[in-house]
Amino acid sequence: MVTTPPTLGSTYEAPGRKSGVGRVIVWILLILATLFFLAPVYVMIVNGLKDKAYMTLSDMWKLPMYLNGGGFPVAWQTLDQNLWASLRIVIPATIGSALVGALNGYLLSKWKFKGSDVIFTLILFGMFIPYQAILLPMIEMMQQIGLYGKWQGLVLVHIIYGIPITSLIFRNYFTNVPNDLVEAARIDGAGLWAIFRQIMLPLALPAFVVVGIFQFTNIWNDFLFGVTVVFNPADQPVTVALNNLNGTNSVDWTVVMAAAVLAALPTALVYIFLGRYFIRGLLAGSMKG
Repeated sequence: MVTTPPTLGSTYEAPGRKSGVGRVIVWILLILATLFFLAPVYVMIVNGLKDKAYMTLSDMWKLPMYLNGGGFPVAWQTLDQNLWASLRIVIPATIGSALVGALNGYLLSKWKFKGSDVIFTLILFGMFIPYQAILLPMIEMMQQIGLYGKWQGLVLVHIIYGIPITSLIFRNYFTNVPNDLVEAARIDGAGLWAIFRQIMLPLALPAFVVVGIFQFTNIWNDFLFGVTVVFNPADQPVTVALNNLNGTNSVDWTVVMAAAVLAALPTALVYIFLGRYFIRGLLAGSMKG
């Protein structure tokens, strides 16, 4: 290949110059996008630290004049029981839905049987059913089994409603596990449960991380099921208690802002510490081998 040298009077631009300019533009756009999404977080934290007297619309971007906790002490006293209630609900619901999804994904990917694809399609159909469409039959079923109005019933609801997405994630992940590994275990005399416990579960750690983060976030942020299934205010999730902070006549916005920060903190910490494993888990289930 013959390269034509630059002629007299023409300008020569280094090959990496355009890419360098493009990289700067990308960084500027990323920084602007980051600032845009962090602006509400800044407003919540700053105004949650202020006293009620200094909480005005014109001063909402200003830092607090002094730090005395602002609305955080009141917000914690108001939401502490509901924060523990949310943890009591989200942990068993996340673990339960992950285990059921892992079993479904294992059976539907490695133990094919007649009609398995139809069953998998029907399971996935549950992802597209809106919450509002199942409220009445769900409440009727919960009354019949004696769990309506109890936080244990809410755990069961989240486990069942999480089956479609968890089954999809685990089935896609287990599909990439070589069939020769399962066949070798069968030849050695391992049965269905032994292969699941001793081989598939240890290999599925990345998928469990993805499902755990996904389910934890969805269950923690749920409001509709929490407000319709659980009666006792102390057993309701934190999202319901956060909504109840809105008074009928006046609202202490410093407390509301502080409470919003406390309610969002667990999911934020999950993504901060486990976010990189979430991406790795998604990529691990997307490639063969």
